[in-house]
Amino acid sequence: MQSLVIVNPAAGRGRVGKMLPQIQSALAAIHPNGQVQVVQTEGPGHATLLAQTTPAERVIAVGGDGTVHETIRGLAHSAKVLGVVPIGSGNDFARMLGLSQKPLPQTLRIALTGLVGTVDLGEVNGQPFGASLGIGFDAMVARKALAAPTFLRGMPRYLYSIFAVLKELSLPTLTLESEGKLLFQGKALLAALMNGYAYGGGIPIAPSASPTDGLLSGVVAGEFSRLGVVGILPRLLLGKHVHHPKVHEYTGAAFTVRFNQPVAAHVDGELLEPQALYEVRIHPQALRVALP
Repeated sequence: MQSLVIVNPAAGRGRVGKMLPQIQSALAAIHPNGQVQVVQTEGPGHATLLAQTTPAERVIAVGGDGTVHETIRGLAHSAKVLGVVPIGSGNDFARMLGLSQKPLPQTLRIALTGLVGTVDLGEVNGQPFGASLGIGFDAMVARKALAAPTFLRGMPRYLYSIFAVLKELSLPTLTLESEGKLLFQGKALLAALMNGYAYGGGIPIAPSASPTDGLLSGVVAGEFSRLGVVGILPRLLLGKHVHHPKVHEYTGAAFTVRFNQPVAAHVDGELLEPQALYEVRIHPQALRVALP
């Protein structure tokens, strides 16, 4: 067996499960001799276990950012190659690799037979991540998105959730350090530590981020009022928010993020339990991926 295809049937609000016949048909066209094993995940953590234990040379994650995140946790620092077929709700890791706008047969072919490259791998409190870590307001938005109307996907779902969270906005105090240097201290709307440039279904929170420069891109939004959040949203969607005087950009290989209280976070769109301390670092070129 050369490749394992991990399909999350629940991804995209169940859309991926309905696409399974299309996926299998496309796989048969690429590998008619059956060199591919297809396994559907059965619940949280299953993709990680499959990726850890398979002898396959390539492991293909079919779903959204959550599926990719779990698969990365199983592949981190190994010689196995990650392929991504983005048919979930967010697809920001695939967007980082230049895969998000390609049709299913093409992304499957790239995942199974494409050239192999490397990208940097993030780590937060000892756990790997691929594209993004958001702490504060955006994590609250991600949590609220779980209850958003099912017909909303990607960025519209994220925007809906933003306005829902604004009703209960309360800002914690953030202290941000990198390698012993104090970078920021004060009330903060959010802190994002990014390997890719986008989260939330394509929102360019860190426009200058690169997954191959050996650095994390840090973005801190300081003390914003509810009206201020609404006012900066159009600039955020265009990646122009970084010029706002209350938005600060940093780069570094490691960051310590402290709050005066437990604060919610999301990693690759997956929610973490609220904590007051986040230790974040980057591992250069630590993840092998199939690229266009």
